[in-house]
Amino acid sequence: MISFNTESNTSLLQQVQNKQESILEKLSSGKKINSAADGAAAQQIIDRLTTQVEGNRQAISNAYDGVSLTQVAEGGLSGINEDVNRIRELSIQAGNGILNDSDRQAIQAEVTQLQENISQTIEQTEFAGKPLLSGDGNIDFQIGANAGQKIGVGTQDVAAGLSDILNVDLSSAQGDEDALAAADAASEFVGNARTDLGATQNQFESAARNLTQSDINVSAARSRIQDTDYAQAASESAAADILSQTSLAVQGMANQQQGQVLSLLNG
Repeated sequence: MISFNTESNTSLLQQVQNKQESILEKLSSGKKINSAADGAAAQQIIDRLTTQVEGNRQAISNAYDGVSLTQVAEGGLSGINEDVNRIRELSIQAGNGILNDSDRQAIQAEVTQLQENISQTIEQTEFAGKPLLSGDGNIDFQIGANAGQKIGVGTQDVAAGLSDILNVDLSSAQGDEDALAAADAASEFVGNARTDLGATQNQFESAARNLTQSDINVSAARSRIQDTDYAQAASESAAADILSQTSLAVQGMANQQQGQVLSLLNG
């Protein structure tokens, strides 16, 4: 009995078809590693790099939130500083010996308004519902993809630091000297607070720049492992198409020969 074994041709054709499907998946997804089956070690590395990339991007967002918070706090202090400077000017004006009680009452009325402005600024300066100038504390921001990578923004009770200027009274001739001393102390206090915020803002901005560069580098490393080389994939696809056509032709020839032999045997 004559037997015709076409299993090898069928197996080869199946392998070619599987290869074509794999190449098409890579071309359509843009990734040469679509699952652990495409490369277990590579997939593990890709997963770690993806975690790093996603962590970096959220940390960048956190850093810029930190920049915004420090800008809001510094803006509040800037307004307070302007009011303190105006109180100092009025304190000097109050030292004029030709002023009468009515004049001093008018000066004090403006001072009182400025003091209210300062208090209002302290109460209303906040970021995302968090008070920035009305209490001692620390607001932390995660500025890295790993634990322990944080920058903290220190907050303080500004009203306590400005208690003297908030109690200035220029309605009497004796008040101008105390008011000048209080204004100078308040200016120094506010200046130091603004300096601290400026330094912290620079930290956030530096962290954001470094994180952005790190994100670019890690993303590029992941891309080299994960992404499809379209030129190579297209070349492999063309080679697989040729091999598939060849396998089909061989399969067809084998089937034709089998039919001819059986026809002869059947007379």
